[in-house]
Order: sequence, then structure tokens, then C-alpha cells
Amino acid sequence: MQKPAIPKGTRDFSPEEMAKRNYIFETIRNVYHLYGFKQIETPAMENLSTLMGKYGEEGDKLLFKILNSGDFLSGVDNVETLRATSLQASKICEKGLRYDLTVPFARYVVMHQNEITFPFKRYQIQPVWRADRPQKGRYREFFQCDADVVGSDSLMNEVELVQIMDEVYQHFGIRVCIKMNNRKILSGIAEIIGASDKITDITVAIDKLDKIGLGNVNTELVSKGISQQAIEKLQPIILLNGTNREKLETLKKSLATSETGLKGIEETEYILNKIDLLGIANELELDLTLARGLNYYTGAIFEVKALDVQIGSITGGGRYDNLTGVFGMPGVSGVGISFGADRIFDVLNQLNLYPADSVQSTQIMFVNFGEKEENFILPILYTLRKEGIKVELYPEPAKMKKQMSYADSNKIPYVILVGENEMNSGLLTVRNMATGEQSSVDIQQIKDLIF
Repeated sequence: MQKPAIPKGTRDFSPEEMAKRNYIFETIRNVYHLYGFKQIETPAMENLSTLMGKYGEEGDKLLFKILNSGDFLSGVDNVETLRATSLQASKICEKGLRYDLTVPFARYVVMHQNEITFPFKRYQIQPVWRADRPQKGRYREFFQCDADVVGSDSLMNEVELVQIMDEVYQHFGIRVCIKMNNRKILSGIAEIIGASDKITDITVAIDKLDKIGLGNVNTELVSKGISQQAIEKLQPIILLNGTNREKLETLKKSLATSETGLKGIEETEYILNKIDLLGIANELELDLTLARGLNYYTGAIFEVKALDVQIGSITGGGRYDNLTGVFGMPGVSGVGISFGADRIFDVLNQLNLYPADSVQSTQIMFVNFGEKEENFILPILYTLRKEGIKVELYPEPAKMKKQMSYADSNKIPYVILVGENEMNSGLLTVRNMATGEQSSVDIQQIKDLIF
């Protein structure tokens, strides 16, 4: 008999793990609500025509395609060449699992534009799928927790998103660096080194600086047909250091002849000035090597790295000025961020930062001695649950050892014993499972144990 298994890059979650994950989702959701974001959901699968061409050539390869139901080979001209041609493959797969939440959101905005009041602030917490090679911190099925604002060009939206990122990680107790860049600055750099037509190749290469080092970045640039002279001009800009202000002053001189580059500097300076007025707990760093490869970012780019755990980006996002244009609604500007819940889960686990009450389910368990005791306990359970106390009665009068073992395994902090004496006196026997101490309490005092 074949052993049960799950696909690589996916996971099961135990009750304790789900309690931790729900803590993450609720924390992010509560911060989104503070800033006026409203929740939507979109289907797990979208038409491939919606998804294809939105993530670049590499992204398209990572889309999970869904086989058409029924006689899916009826529309294929030559079954033998099916594996060799993506055009033929597209005839048997008209749908795919969503790769992210941003493109489905853009589709949603276009379809519901007459029902939406702009600017529209939405958040979305749902799973996405990527046919990637599984490795530590990278999964084929994972949750994203997105917040986007569409229908507004104001950079105050970027400022607000920086605040949200900072506030969420303060709640989690994770020390992070919020990295920021601007695609207009990157375009300006490509312009002044005489390689405007190579902007994508340049950004893809320098985005790998932390992973592969400067030498390999330069080798990749050469392989993309970028001249040695252009690469030499690029070096001091890639390796720019100092404070954010010092970096901007250097860039103003370097990009003095690029209108696009100067616009990017102006936008970055605006965000930094507003954040200085507000004050945030975590560092906000201008990082020119941040050049996320997705096609749709046009202005500010954001990425968050945990400082105390070696893991990839745990939040990312940016400005995308015309994403809805590919769906027939041009000129709608948007900006958004996405929290990687699965990576945050791993970081919180490694740093042991979950609050004790976030993983606790039942707070009190009543031992079951028989039907008479059950009848006495049931009204008490009703009263305690009305007070918001998580309480359960062991379902059958099993041996005491078995019932205590159940409470211990489920980390239930208090066990209450109700026998003949307790029913007669109205005082219940409470055992503290951590210390083993027992005491007699009335119903009101039970509430005091918890609150």
C-alpha cells in the first residue's frame, strides 16, 4: 500500500501551528484595519489570459496551469508535439492557480470599477501558488497578506505603507530593516551609463548582488551585452554607501542629466521627509541594489529583511502606475505591499516570539466523573463561555490518569474536579497543571483565574 504524502513545497499544519498562523493573520489584519483597509477575496484560480505576461518570462514558467476538464485533447492539432510547444499546451489549460494577489486585484478593480469608490484601499489574505523549486523559506503553496491603494498618485500612500510595515513588525517583536528604492532612479542610472534599453537586464542582475557578489553580477551584465564602459560607470552607484541623505546627495550629482532619475530622487526624498516627521521604530534604508524583477513596479520599491534570522525577504511591494491598463482600464495608479506569512511564521518560530496566549486554546478543563456530575457542570460551562472563557468538559467518565494526560498534552493550564463534595458545597476543586497545587474556588473565582 502506498504511503500517504503531500506534494513537495506544501505543508500540513497542526492545531498549535494554526494557532500561531492565526496570530500572524490577526495581527496583520488588525493593523490594516487601523489604516482604513477593507478586505476582499478572489478565486484560487484565474483565467491564464489574466495571469500570463504579468510576471515576466521567468514568472510565466512558475505558473501552475490547470488541465481543462473533459476531453482536453480535442483541441490539440498534434498530440505528439504537445510537450514541445507552449502554444499547444495552452489549448488544454485555460486556467491557472494565482501566482500572487496583485494581478487578481487589478482584474477585480477593472471588473468592479463602477461599484468602487476611489481611492480604494483593500487588503487580502489568501494562499498563492508557484511552481518553484522548494527550499528553506520558499514554498510552492504559501499565504500572502496584501494591502493596496489604487486610484491615487499621492506619495502619502507610500508613507502609510512604511508605517504599516513598521507597526506590524513592532507587534511581532521582530527587528527588521525596511529597504527602499525607486525604479525611476534605476532607469536614470541606466540612462546615464548609456544602457537605457538594458534596464531590465541591469535591474535583474544587481538585485542578485547579496546572493552572488559583485564579480558575478558584472559577469552577468557582460553576458547581457552591456559594454565594459557602462559597467565601470555603474560600479560606484551599485556600491554607494553612507546615510540615506548622503546617498541622495551623491545621486543628485550622478543623475543630474537624467530627468527621470531626478524625479525618482524627489519621490524618495518626500517619503523620507514624512517618515522623519512621524518616526518609526525600525530602520528605513535606501538600497540601490533593491531592484525587484517583477515587471510592474514603476516608482517606489520596498523590501523587508529580518535582522536576526537568515531568510529571504519577508515583505515586499511598490508602486505600479498602470497595472489595470492591461485589463482595459488605463491611468489607474496603485501601490501595495505583501507580507509573506509563511516566512514570518518561520522567523517567529526561530526567535520564539509567540505570546503564550496566542497558542493556547482551552483554558480550563472539567474532569468527567459521571452523568450526575455532567449535569451539574453543564450550566457552569454555559456561564463561563458567555464570559469568553475557553472551557471544555472531558466527553466521558474515563480514568483520572487518562483525563489528566489529555489536559497535559493539550497544555490546558487549569483542571477542575467536581465530585459529591463540590456539588454539595458549591466550591470547586481547581488544579494548577503547572504547579500541581489545588485550591477550592466558587464560580466567580474561576473567572479570576483567567482574567
